[in-house]
Parts: sequence; C-alpha cells; structure tokens
Amino acid sequence: MTTVETAELSDPPRLPRPSGTRRRHRAPRPPRPRRTAGRRVLPYLLIAPTVLALAVVLGYPLVDLVLLSFQHMTRRELFSGAAPPWAGLANYRSILSDGFFWTVVGRTALFTVACVTATMVLALLVALLMRRVAPWVRTVMSGVLVAVWAMPIMVAASIFRWLSDADYGVVNWLLGLLPGLDFTKHNWFENPWQGFAVITGVVVWGAVPFAALTLLAALGQVPAELEEAALVDGAHGCRLFRHVTFPVIKPSVVLVTSLCAIWDFGVFNQIWLMRGGQPEKEYYLLGVYSFIESFAVNRYSAGAAIAVLTVLMLLGGAVVYVRQIIHLGDAE
Repeated sequence: MTTVETAELSDPPRLPRPSGTRRRHRAPRPPRPRRTAGRRVLPYLLIAPTVLALAVVLGYPLVDLVLLSFQHMTRRELFSGAAPPWAGLANYRSILSDGFFWTVVGRTALFTVACVTATMVLALLVALLMRRVAPWVRTVMSGVLVAVWAMPIMVAASIFRWLSDADYGVVNWLLGLLPGLDFTKHNWFENPWQGFAVITGVVVWGAVPFAALTLLAALGQVPAELEEAALVDGAHGCRLFRHVTFPVIKPSVVLVTSLCAIWDFGVFNQIWLMRGGQPEKEYYLLGVYSFIESFAVNRYSAGAAIAVLTVLMLLGGAVVYVRQIIHLGDAE
C-alpha cells in the first residue's frame, strides 16, 4: 500500500455541505484611529478659559465664604483688616441648634415647591396651547413671552406692588366688584400667606416664559406618527399625553424643573423689592436670612455659615440637573 493510499484511509470522510448553507464571512473591523497627544489635550484646552473664569469669579469668593464661616468676624476686624479669630464649628452649632433657622428652611422649601409647581403647570399648558394655535399666533405668543422674560425684576416687582396696593390696587378693585366681597383698603402683606401668594406670582411671572419655550421645543420632538397611531388606537386627551407625549418630553421636564427649583430656592430680589428693603421675619427665606444676618445684624460669620448651608442644600438640585444633562448627552 502506498503512502497516498494510507493517508486517504486515515483521513475521516468529509460530509457534503447542505445546499442551502453558506459560509459566514466576518467583515474586517476597521482599524481604530490612534488618538495622538494633541487630540487628548485639545478638549481640556478648549474648556480651560471657562474653567479659569469660573474659578476666578465663583471659586475664590466661595472659598473665602467657607473660611469666613469658620471664623468670628466683627466690625473691628472688618475695618482694621486684622485676621479674625478662628471659631471652628461654633457658627454652625449655633445656627443648626436655632429653631428659627429650621423654620426658615421649611418655609423656603414650601415656597420653592409652590413656585415650581405653579411654573411647570402654567408653562406646560402654555406650551400645549402654542403647539395647537396657528403659526402667526404662535409667533406673537413667543414674542410676548420673550418680552416678559426680558423684563427686569425691579419693574415686575413694581407692577405687582401696584396691582396689590391697599389703596389703589387693581386686584382689590376687581375683587370688590364680586357680590359679597369687600376688599377696600385690604393689605395683602399683613397676612404672610397672602403676601407670599403675591411674591409667588412675581416669581412665576418671570419663570413661565423660559419654561414654556423650552417645553414647546421639547414638544416639537414628539413624532407625529406616534401620536396618530395612538389616536387610531383610541387614546385621546389625558391618556394620549400621559402615555405618548409625556414620555418623550420627560427629560426636558425634569431638566426645567431642576433649574426652576435651584432658582426659586435662592430667591432674594423679589422679596426684598416687594417689602421695600425691610422684610419682616415672617418673610425670611434662606437668601434673605443670610443677607440680614450679615449686613443688618453684622453677624458676618453667621451669615456666611447660613449661605454655605444654603449652597449645600442647592447641590441636591444641581446633581439632578447634571445627571439629566449627562443622560441627554448619552441619548444623543
């Protein structure tokens, strides 16, 4: 027997391939471009001016504020330039053990929830209305919203003070026209609940335009085919909005809500202007409380400690906002 015949006998028989099968050929992967050192450094070079500007404008004052909260600053150190004595955690112990501070915290949280809720509900209704009106009406409404948004806070506060004035207020006059109601010489700020209702109106007035225009842009991303299919399946009104429209605009709603919460939690100008620069203790929010403690009572370190605690509370809303931005980037 020859060598060729021995090899033929030792090799296993090859089965014929079925006629309907083909060999799968994997496409070669394209080579990954190598990132050079310049490409790695370029993004950091582009954001370096912004980071430097933020460090100068916000970083240094924030660090100085934190240091001041651990010191005992008085007028003598302020005018003489001497280094204030170190107080450690004494300012924080004094503030955190003060019941009035926690009253102000609860009032600030309640005010923030009321303002954000009213802002988002009105903004969503305005955005849905603008989506359904004619294009020229939408243009007019957008112009009005931008004009309201551009109005200075001082002007808006003056208008609302005139509207709620006890002697010449339009609100009292309109309510007096209703049968059985007498609002003659009614002072809206005598009762803190009513006063905060007016202040909430000022805050919501300035916040609705931004929220409405942002939600209108989000509503433009809802696929028309998806809504038409839902309408064919019998979804109408609230069911259509809940199961089709809202899931698409939910990231934008969370983003706008987080921003409004951050802004409303630190409200200062509206209260200061509406109360003529002399807000009563019933109208203290954290921003007003910190300012009064620092510059009216001259407890500079205590005011700095209240401001630091306010910043720490605001970080919760900032974390939600940053996470939503990251999720939006990943989705794109």
